[in-house]
Amino acid sequence: MLRRLSAGISWFECWLAAGLAGLLTLLILVNVITRALSMPIYWVDELAIFCMVWMTFLATTVVIKRRQTLSVTLVLDLLPTTPKKWLILFSDLMVLLFAGLLIYFCLLWFQPITLIKSSFEFSAFQMETFNFIYSESTNTLGVKKFWVWLIMPWVALSLVLHASVNLWDSTTDLLTAKRQGSHEC
Repeated sequence: MLRRLSAGISWFECWLAAGLAGLLTLLILVNVITRALSMPIYWVDELAIFCMVWMTFLATTVVIKRRQTLSVTLVLDLLPTTPKKWLILFSDLMVLLFAGLLIYFCLLWFQPITLIKSSFEFSAFQMETFNFIYSESTNTLGVKKFWVWLIMPWVALSLVLHASVNLWDSTTDLLTAKRQGSHEC
């Protein structure tokens, strides 16, 4: 079930990243045209940056899920099958650890429990925590920045899911190889 959920979320992230790439291209084109006509639309720059950031984070989760990250495989290519599987398992474990730490830091940053305790009153939240995450606005769009930053918890949760499935697959692959190796002896 987790594998299907991971595949579905990855599909959604892939299409959303592709849509954001298209929007980014359109925004840059609009920016170039309006600047050439001496009528720049300043918020287009900011929106293009946010599209690029979201696109990058979403594409990263897809690439990690598919195990298509850039890597130097010199050592991996030189190893026999079993140590290679152990190294892949270790890599999946490190991705899961990173994703878990990312969730932890997002909890420290967004402080959702404190926000709930303050009844979603941002001024009370700010007085208690000196955390102004929910009151800062973007420079030209005027949108609260936390809406843009919500990509971070999404990526953290998505990475935990994808890394867990990858870790499960690596563990299963390693155990299967060990069982087959013990039957051959």
